[in-house]
Amino acid sequence: MFSDHMVIQQDLAAPVWGTAVAGEEIAVQFRGKTKTTKAGEDGKWSIKLDPSKVGEASELKVSTKDGSVVFKDVLVGEVWIGSGQSNMAGGAGGYARNDEVLSKNLEAGPYPGLRLCTRGGWNVADAQTGAGFSAIHFSFGLELHKSLGIPVGLMVGAVGGTPSGMWLSPEMAEGDSELSKLFREANGISIADYSAGKGDYHEKWKAEEEKAKAEGKKAPRPPIKIGSLYERHIQYMVPYGIRGVLWDQGESKTQIPGVSDQYVVMNALVNGWRKTWGQGDFPFLHVQKPSGGVAPWDPENPTNKGAKAYRPNKPQAGSTTPHSLAYQLDHVKMGTIPNAPLVPAIDLGVGIHPACKSGYGARACQVALGAVYGKDVAVSGPVYKSHKLEGDKIRISFDHVGKGLAFRHADSLEGFEIGDGKKWAWAKAVIEGDTVVVSSPDIPNPKHVQYAFFRSPEYANFFNNDGLPAQPFTTVPWNWKGN
Repeated sequence: MFSDHMVIQQDLAAPVWGTAVAGEEIAVQFRGKTKTTKAGEDGKWSIKLDPSKVGEASELKVSTKDGSVVFKDVLVGEVWIGSGQSNMAGGAGGYARNDEVLSKNLEAGPYPGLRLCTRGGWNVADAQTGAGFSAIHFSFGLELHKSLGIPVGLMVGAVGGTPSGMWLSPEMAEGDSELSKLFREANGISIADYSAGKGDYHEKWKAEEEKAKAEGKKAPRPPIKIGSLYERHIQYMVPYGIRGVLWDQGESKTQIPGVSDQYVVMNALVNGWRKTWGQGDFPFLHVQKPSGGVAPWDPENPTNKGAKAYRPNKPQAGSTTPHSLAYQLDHVKMGTIPNAPLVPAIDLGVGIHPACKSGYGARACQVALGAVYGKDVAVSGPVYKSHKLEGDKIRISFDHVGKGLAFRHADSLEGFEIGDGKKWAWAKAVIEGDTVVVSSPDIPNPKHVQYAFFRSPEYANFFNNDGLPAQPFTTVPWNWKGN
C-alpha cells in the first residue's frame, strides 16, 4: 500500500502502518510534521497523519533507530477503490480496441496527477500502466481528475464471475440483522456455523465429493466461502485513507444459500466495509444492473455508445411480474442505501460486458461530481416517489426531477402501464409540472401503475431535462418470499 507515487486522501487523518521490532519507536515525517509511535508486542504499529491539502509532491519518511525508508513523489488528492466482478476487473488495454475514447485517453498519457495502485505498488498512469488496469476505474478516475483538477489515486480489488456473498466477511454478514435473520430462517444455522463448515450444504457437498472421487469423476464445486474475496482482495487495503468506492457487480447475484436478495446483501456489505474502515459513511457508488435497456436522450453522445435504439413496439400489458424483474428492482432499490448512489446505466451500452467502458466511467464520474463533490450536475433521472388515485387517473410524483420532466424520441410519453389488480393496460401518460398523470379507458378503477416494466423496455422514453432516464418501477407490493 505504500510506495513511491502514492496518493494520500486529502482532508483526512490518513493512517500509515507497518511492522517493526516489538517496542521499537517509529517516526513518520510528512510535509514538515513528525508523528511517533511504538510497535506493539506483535510488532504492528499504526499512526495517523494530520489532514493534508492538495499541493506539491512530497516525501513520506518512516524511520527507526536503525534506519529509514523514504517514499518519493507522494501526492495528496482523492483516493477511490474499485471493486466487483468482471466489468470492474476487465483491463483497459483490451477494451480500448472497441472503445475509441478509452483508446485515445490511454495514448494521451502519462497523467502525472493520476496514480494507479496494484499489488506491485503505485504508478503514474500512462499507456502501459493503464492498459493493465481496470478499464472502468481508469475511465472514472481520469474524468474525475480532469473535472476536479486535483490528483486522483485508484485502487482495485475485483474478480470476474463472483457473487456479492464473497465480498463481505462472515462477521459483516452475521452482524447485519436482516441478512443473518434470513440466513438462519433458510438454513437453520448461523452464518458463523456455515462459515465453520457446518450445515446441510456442506454435508451434501462432502457426500457428493466422496462419490465423485469413488467414481473417478471431477468433484463438484464446494459451497461459497463467505468473505473469501474480501479477505484476499480488499482486506489488505484497510484502513488506507479513501474517499469512497465504485462498485460494479451483480451478474452473479449473492450465492449466499437462502438469501437471494441482492439489496439485503449489499446493504450489509456497504455498512460492513464502512465500519471496518472506520472512516465514516464514505460514498459507495454502484453501477446499475442490467446494462442498457432504453434509448438514450442523445444517441450521438459518446457516453451512450452501444445503447439500444428507440422502438415503439410494446409487449402485452402486464406481461411481466415483479418476481421476474427482481434483479432490476433490487438494483434500483440499492440506490436507497444512505450515501450509496446508483450510477444509472439503463441508457448506456448493452450486454453482460458493455464495450464502452469510457462511457460507464464518465457516467460514474458525473454521479460522483454531483453526489459526492457537490457540483451542480444531475445524478439520476426520475425515480418513483409516490402516487395517488384521482378518480379514473393516477398521479405519480418523482424524485430527481432535475430541470423538469420530459420525454424523447416520440410524440407522446410512453412506457406506463395502469392496472386494477386483475388486468393491465397501456396508459395515456401526460406530464403535469413535476408529476405524471396516467389513465386508460380500459381501467376505470385503477390501483397500480408501473413504468418500463419489461426486460428490454426500448419503448420507454421518460427522462428529465438533464438527459437522464427514468428508472423502472411498479407499485405492486412484493417480496422475495413470493407474496
